[in-house]
Amino acid sequence: MSKLTTFAAGAGLGAAILYFLDSSSGARRRSIARDKASKYVRQGADAVQVAGMQAQGTAAGARHAVAGGDSAPAEDQTLKNKVETEIFRPAQAPKGDVNVLVVDGVVELRGQVEDAAQREGLEKAARKVTGVLDVRNLLHLPGETPPNIVGTPGAA
Repeated sequence: MSKLTTFAAGAGLGAAILYFLDSSSGARRRSIARDKASKYVRQGADAVQVAGMQAQGTAAGARHAVAGGDSAPAEDQTLKNKVETEIFRPAQAPKGDVNVLVVDGVVELRGQVEDAAQREGLEKAARKVTGVLDVRNLLHLPGETPPNIVGTPGAA
């Protein structure tokens, strides 16, 4: 280092010492400097934490894509909502006459429909929903005994 650089560094260090150790304002200046330094440390820690959470989310998305990627719902209630949305989408769908129950990915359709084509159409639409493992079609036509009570003692 040259003599001029050494002199400038020494003068800067001396000025900083006098600035922070001043008897009238030094305590306030040291407190402000300490607060600002801790603020920058906290901001840096927060930035590292956010970057870690983003990396974790990216890794989870990549893991999901590798595992088979579509948006199959994990919960039965979510699957029920998806099935109902799909099968009741048409305007002529029997919304008030058909009940949907989902247990462990198996969809159960219950209720009365007007004709056999509607019964088959609802079953096909339910089977197309991502995440449905199987469909039990217990829908019946007017005047028919529901399939879940056929053969039950006392059933008409």
